[in-house]
Amino acid sequence: MLTDLMQRFETASSLYAEANGLTRDDDWFMLKLQEEMGELTQAWNRVSGRSRAKGRDAQTMARDLADETADVLGHILLLAHRHGLDLEAAIARKWLFDPSANTAPNASATS
Repeated sequence: MLTDLMQRFETASSLYAEANGLTRDDDWFMLKLQEEMGELTQAWNRVSGRSRAKGRDAQTMARDLADETADVLGHILLLAHRHGLDLEAAIARKWLFDPSANTAPNASATS
């Protein structure tokens, strides 16, 4: 499940990098994740009233929050793909459920 999603993000990111002349080295993956976390934090601050809305209405701010969350997810998956990380196994170890199963997680799961 996650492996397919990682590959789809990798394909999209690769095409974007090629079209824009970007070099995606090991540092790029970590730095982009950090950049996107900053943008997600900005979106959260607007939604939660901790910074100026900059003319955005509630619906637009909610969309911005969703968009930035999607960017963070994408860059986490890109980082994992780049380094060959097995996120499904890590989720099973850390969260105590199989992400590819169609069952609810165990109530004793912790992060």
